[in-house]
Amino acid sequence: MGLLGRIGGPAIWAPDAKELAGFYAAALGGDVGEEYADESGKVRAVFLPVGETTCFFHTAETFRRPDWPREELPFHLDLVFDDIPATVERLLALGATKPDFQPGGDGWTVLLDPSGQPFCVTRSH
Repeated sequence: MGLLGRIGGPAIWAPDAKELAGFYAAALGGDVGEEYADESGKVRAVFLPVGETTCFFHTAETFRRPDWPREELPFHLDLVFDDIPATVERLLALGATKPDFQPGGDGWTVLLDPSGQPFCVTRSH
C-alpha cells in the first residue's frame, strides 16, 4: 500500500500566535500567512507556509512555557540550515535564547523560541 496522506505541519501553542509566527517566518526566510481572529477581533491563529509544509500557530490563554530539560517534551521542531554557527547568531538576534544544556554535541544546537519552547538547529541528515 502506498502513502495515503501526508502531515501538513505542526500546530504550536503560544501566548501570542502572531508574534511566534513572525519569529519563525523571519527565522526561515518566509512570510506569515493568513490570520484568523476570534469574535472580538483578537488574532487567535496564524498560518506559516514553509515549502510544502504549513505550521499553524495558536494563541493559548493558559500557555505555560515548558520546563525543559526537567520536563519531557511532547515534540519539538528541527530547523535545518547549512551554516549552523551563523544561523544560531541570527536566531539569537531575532529573539531566541540559548540554554546552557546542549545535549546535541556537534550534531545540533538547542535554542528556545520567544515563547520558551525548545527547537533544534541542525544540518540535513
